Amino acid sequence: MNQDLFLIGIDGGGSGTRVVLGDALGRELAQAASGPSGLGLGIERAWQSIEAGCRDAFALAGLTLDWSRCVLGCGLAGVNNRDWLAEFHAKAPAVAGLVAETDAYTTLLGAHGGAYGVVVALGTGSVAAVLDGDGECRTASGYGYPSGDEASGAWLGLRAIVHAQQALDGRVPRDELVDALLAHIGADDRDGLVVWLCEANQTAYARLAPIVIAQRAHPFAARLLGEAGVEVGKMIAALDPSATLPVALCGGLGTPLREYVPQVYQPRLREPLADSAHGGLQLAQREAARIAG
Repeated sequence: MNQDLFLIGIDGGGSGTRVVLGDALGRELAQAASGPSGLGLGIERAWQSIEAGCRDAFALAGLTLDWSRCVLGCGLAGVNNRDWLAEFHAKAPAVAGLVAETDAYTTLLGAHGGAYGVVVALGTGSVAAVLDGDGECRTASGYGYPSGDEASGAWLGLRAIVHAQQALDGRVPRDELVDALLAHIGADDRDGLVVWLCEANQTAYARLAPIVIAQRAHPFAARLLGEAGVEVGKMIAALDPSATLPVALCGGLGTPLREYVPQVYQPRLREPLADSAHGGLQLAQREAARIAG
């Protein structure tokens, strides 16, 4: 192994990027965070966020970023789009090594330490994955905003704003949940909401999810969170019909949604051992070993 190398684990999604910097042996040196790097938001933007996070991590470790000494293991939303992935590689800086996998796979690596198990990653988007007895990684959900990603932040936010729309024109009562949503987006009336809707992307919708969670006692919010829990259960059942594998809920919404997962799955829920960025660090270690031959 080249002792001059640095290993970097990247977890990139629609709301932000997490970076773990390690030495050539994978020993952690620093962590940092930056803006979104999900590929659906643009490849140049993804690399800008990754570079910003890496520079911050190196600075925290008292070092200067030198791409030529870096091996990156990236878990990114959107790499299953082959065109986006090709462009991501084409626009990469001159690094020593680069491997990009789905954030589902790096979440699996981090959560179960490479052992068999199921993860349900719940953040801006959502995806579930399993490392089964044959060592294969299979996924459920994760089709992307707006048609998929059930139980994700964007999924919750999109449904919450529909509730606010209905309140503004009298189809449902206007109440504290609606007021909180409208205050967040800075809209006072129908026209203001339409302006926001015309500009909103999945990140903007996901930022409404904490309001839904904070208002969990509200009838609409409680029903919506219950539906999210049911969707999580469906993902688990699809990936582990044997109902025997441990399940880790990961991502920013993993803990808030845990209580809404149907009771039949509760005994199998486990805390993740590590996050997707640390799973990316494992990818970087593998790539560095491959380069070393």
